[in-house]
Amino acid sequence: MNRNLKLSIKSPLKRELAFLTVPIFIETLLIMSLGAMDTFMLSQYSDAAVAAVGLANQILSFSFIVFEVINLGTSVLCSQYLGAGLTTRMEHAVGVSLAVNLFFGLLISGLLYFKAEWILSAMGLGGGMLPLGVGYMRIVGAAAFVQALAMTLSAVLRANNKAYWPMLVCLVVNILNIFGNYTLIFGKFGVPAMGVVGAALTTAGCRTLSMLILFVIVFCTTIRRFPWEIFRRWPGHEFHNLMKIGLPAAGEQMSYSCSQLVISFFITSLGMEALAARTYCVNLIMYSYLFCIAISHAGAIVIGHLVGNSRWNAAYTLGRYVTRVAVVITFGFSLCLAGAGHFIMNALTDNAAIIALGVAVLWIDVPLEIGRPLNIVYVNILQGAGDVNFPFYVGVIFMWTIAVGLAWLVGIPLGYGLLGMWWMFCLDENVRGIVFLRHWRSRRWTHRAFITS
Repeated sequence: MNRNLKLSIKSPLKRELAFLTVPIFIETLLIMSLGAMDTFMLSQYSDAAVAAVGLANQILSFSFIVFEVINLGTSVLCSQYLGAGLTTRMEHAVGVSLAVNLFFGLLISGLLYFKAEWILSAMGLGGGMLPLGVGYMRIVGAAAFVQALAMTLSAVLRANNKAYWPMLVCLVVNILNIFGNYTLIFGKFGVPAMGVVGAALTTAGCRTLSMLILFVIVFCTTIRRFPWEIFRRWPGHEFHNLMKIGLPAAGEQMSYSCSQLVISFFITSLGMEALAARTYCVNLIMYSYLFCIAISHAGAIVIGHLVGNSRWNAAYTLGRYVTRVAVVITFGFSLCLAGAGHFIMNALTDNAAIIALGVAVLWIDVPLEIGRPLNIVYVNILQGAGDVNFPFYVGVIFMWTIAVGLAWLVGIPLGYGLLGMWWMFCLDENVRGIVFLRHWRSRRWTHRAFITS
């Protein structure tokens, strides 16, 4: 049986995995670049602008996790319904997802616009950085509902093996974002230089365009029509399943983002150099685990198809394969990034303190990128298999005791600063990675699908 299983994964399942991984990788690269481009282009404007926008983007990313409650449920349900051949129920799940995320998106848009100054002040941003952060967050935050809908539409296309469409949309939007940033930040082609506000306008405009294009694609290629009947008789079962999957799944992400916000608060107290160095490094390091994110999302979709068809052994074997590939490639990329760290940091800033901190962080991050891919992969594929509670419990326990508690102790009272805190981040990622690895091998996650054929 094992030999036949390996042969089957070597051909159709690996092909399906690759078919999804490549466009998801490119799409994720482009999405990350959309936010990182603001940081890198603003680095030519001022380090204070980089620090302010970096903190604002963390708060924005945290708020977007509210949308992930529904999006994660949408992805899992669509994958399992597709595996079980239940097309109508999939369409109802999509309709519920769009309606709910539009509602919450509008609420969050209002909150981010009207409370931007209060939120950033509470996070410790002050002086000349505060108006920069407020201007950016009000504009990008007002378009939060646009991002909510775009994320849902992208999740639907991925779950239906159409990941190449979001990739193509992101490619177009990224090109426009680079052109818009160049024009509005620095004042080209007769347009006045707007700095941070220009970056915000470009980002919000590009996200709106992305959402509109994705709407057209979804309803032309995947969903026959919007299921308006859900407003006459609300499909409570689908909504219940979406929340049952999404709440713990997004709770894990929310725990991570909350911990990162608290950590940002700690780092802000270390000064502008530490905050700017962290912002630069975070935007660089994310490229090292980019492939890991892509293959983990692809793996979760394929595993969702498999468990929807009750193929648990194939799901287990595929999960181990995805993990091996993700760890090797992520570690290799992080090693290359650290080796080029001095050259890259010098290209971003001429502040010697920021350069020294950034280079040291990139080297500390190399062993961290052994544990991180384990966490990213297992969180995604466990959710794809229907085991949504275990990642949440593990995340809450270890993130807050090690990544927050010990990082604060080592970085602030013991005086090891940003570097000491990064070593604690490394410890957190690797401890959680070991816990997830043992859980997957135990197979206690099997037979927890929300729908089977």
